[in-house]
Amino acid sequence: MFQLEEKIWFWALLVIPVIIVLFLMLQFWKRHTQNKFANQAILKRLSPNKSLFKPILKILVLCLAFASLAIALVNPKVGSKLETIKREGVDIVFAIDVSKSMLAEDIAPNRLEKSKQLVTQIINNLASDRVGIIAYAGKAFPQLPITTDYASAKMFLQNMNTDMLSSQGTAINEAIELAKTYYDDDQQTNRVLVIISDGEDHSEAAANVAEEASNEGIRIFTIGVGDAKGGPIPIKRNGVVLNYKKDKQGETVITRLNEQTLVDIAEEANGAYINGRVTSEVVDEIRDILNKMDKTEFEAKQFAEFKDQFQWFLGLAILFLIIDIFLLERKTAWLKKLNLFNENL
Repeated sequence: MFQLEEKIWFWALLVIPVIIVLFLMLQFWKRHTQNKFANQAILKRLSPNKSLFKPILKILVLCLAFASLAIALVNPKVGSKLETIKREGVDIVFAIDVSKSMLAEDIAPNRLEKSKQLVTQIINNLASDRVGIIAYAGKAFPQLPITTDYASAKMFLQNMNTDMLSSQGTAINEAIELAKTYYDDDQQTNRVLVIISDGEDHSEAAANVAEEASNEGIRIFTIGVGDAKGGPIPIKRNGVVLNYKKDKQGETVITRLNEQTLVDIAEEANGAYINGRVTSEVVDEIRDILNKMDKTEFEAKQFAEFKDQFQWFLGLAILFLIIDIFLLERKTAWLKKLNLFNENL
């Protein structure tokens, strides 16, 4: 486990492209100026030991020095001591729809990105609850088991996309079945499943499976993303819309938020349906629901001590700067033997 103490210093890495651009501009100016003075054959005779490779090597070493210095300023830390602590909370599993219909932009920026924003904000407002993540489309796929590591949860969340599952559809029933395996029977915590979807479920088994989950002590809350009026599903390449998804008759497919499906699932599992259009309202409602639940004590492991690692990167930066100082722009014996860029011709 590692932490980044001062992430703002990653902006210092922008110095590197600036250095490269200035270097290229300097080389262009030097070449232009030298050509005014004499042609290349005469210049080679006047300065036979001048290396073409050394300036490139120097700029590479200088960039590595700045990169190492930037990472040193960020100060990465590595966990050195793992402790078992007792916490009180609820086990929450988020099941997120990643079917192609979630690319519809009837809610900004699109349904899937809105879903990820909602889950991220809910996690940010948790205290000591455990979370897990499931992705589902035509099939359900475990993304992250139950954990107290919120940073990992948000990292896995951001990597979710509609290409991660080849089978299309919206098998909410499979997501519920998979969620049932997430909870630890030995620790009788309150169990919550939050399903985020547009509700376009092509399986009639979802409500029945939700009832079975309720009998196992799982409360299901559903969050609907999208608009009842619906919208087309864009087909993009490099962020540019090329076309919209069409059916077998060549008509543009319009996908709509099906709130009734989500309402039925929530009612079968002693939960509630929440419209996901306003993020703050969703977060407040989920927080109120969790606060009213009894908290169960459980054990969790976490790193209690972190050691600074900046000194290694600072040492590298100093080493690269020393190398840069001793790299002259004249050819050395080993460089002449290598004859890089056919410099001896």
